[in-house]
Amino acid sequence: MAAPANTAKPKTSPKSIKFLFGGLAGMAATVFVQPLDLVKNRMQLSGQGSKAREYKTSLHAVASILRNEGVRGIYTGLSAGLLRQATYTTTRLGIYTVLFEKMTKADGTPPNFFMKALIGMTAGATGAFVGTPAEVALIRMTADGRLPPDQRRGYKNVFNALIRITREEGLTTLWRGCVPTMTRAVVVNAAQLASYSQSKQALMDTGYFSDNIFLHFCASMISGLVTTAASMPVDIAKTRIQNMRMIDGKPEYKNGLDVLVKVVRSEGFFSLWKGFTPYYARLGPHTVLTFIFLEQMNRFYRIYFLDS
Repeated sequence: MAAPANTAKPKTSPKSIKFLFGGLAGMAATVFVQPLDLVKNRMQLSGQGSKAREYKTSLHAVASILRNEGVRGIYTGLSAGLLRQATYTTTRLGIYTVLFEKMTKADGTPPNFFMKALIGMTAGATGAFVGTPAEVALIRMTADGRLPPDQRRGYKNVFNALIRITREEGLTTLWRGCVPTMTRAVVVNAAQLASYSQSKQALMDTGYFSDNIFLHFCASMISGLVTTAASMPVDIAKTRIQNMRMIDGKPEYKNGLDVLVKVVRSEGFFSLWKGFTPYYARLGPHTVLTFIFLEQMNRFYRIYFLDS
């Protein structure tokens, strides 16, 4: 009589909860890493074109921001960062979790590595499209402080930025750089989500780890390193396109490929990985914190709602 019950999949949280927890986990992590995101963006824009680099190192960038913009300046763009997580991460992790469960067999066997990568890319591209307007606002808000006062856009918050961009440059500008943003998301999510799941599984298979915060931390650090190395060239293309201005009625860059060609020609090949330290310093902890928050929220939900 009990046999059929053993073949049933265990109870899981509703789809709406998966999406909610994904967004909340990303937003909670952003509160901690927003200063690193600011430094990353400033480093990627430093030395643009033929200009001399404004920041020699990440520490020089931090010191310069604190000196010129104050302590509050290091959190410039936080509202846009939170909206990006509320849109992009909610969609990305929600879709990934749902697809992952769909592809998990009845006996609990998880999808293989290539299926995890495909799920990650699908979730990432969809989330990136939804989150592009917040991404455009974030890039512009974090870049503003490096400009002379008369050239700053001066957005008050993310909603003011979205309204002004729509009014001054048209609705489609909110999706400027959508293609490199989605491309970056495909690369990031294929590397991040698949490598996180694979790392977690591999660490558990060694027998030295149990499913706890330390395992989540180790798997997240490995995932963040893989993601940083793979996605930096695409990320710098995205950043520069979304921050560009019109010059004599023409955009600074035609597309993402044009950015990469001009960066290599003007600043050198390894400038595609400019700011590796702040990039990983931001991505690594954000990956760690996002998955830790997500795992803990899922755990508490199972304990207090599914198992009760």
